Amino acid sequence: MAKPESEPKRRNRTVGVAEALGRTLDPFLKKRGFASRDILDHWSAIAPAPYDAVTFPERLAWPRGEKSAEGATLYLRCAPGHALAAQHEGPRIAQAVNRYFGYLLVSDVRLSAEPFSPHSDARNHKDHKPSEATRTKIDGALAQVKDDDLRDALRALGHAVMGRSDNNKR
Repeated sequence: MAKPESEPKRRNRTVGVAEALGRTLDPFLKKRGFASRDILDHWSAIAPAPYDAVTFPERLAWPRGEKSAEGATLYLRCAPGHALAAQHEGPRIAQAVNRYFGYLLVSDVRLSAEPFSPHSDARNHKDHKPSEATRTKIDGALAQVKDDDLRDALRALGHAVMGRSDNNKR
């Protein structure tokens, strides 16, 4: 007897992006050796300074075939110029990770061959300028808004959104 397909569970509340995405990244993270996102999400709190800003975990490699193996090898991406110090401080980084989790998770720290730039997540955003027609359209739509601060905020939002679509048409 086949079960009827059920509708997705409704939450009836506003949810954040992280909660909405839920566990979508978990299969990818499991391939990289991570059981959860905790080490990635909290790396800045886990790693000792300055390694919290110049390194980032890439993967955990567990020993194969050993049932009593304790601890994995943590591979870190490192910013150029910090590799020697990070390699030298590997035991201290491993100790900080183990202290955070409360058990022996990492027995060794090695550096990955792939570079890490500390601000790689910060993208270069272009300044999007809306066309004159778009500005006129936005000002016309906001003519009835009486609150000056609200009108200015909505105008800035309109310019940002409409300016991007104007630039994409070019």
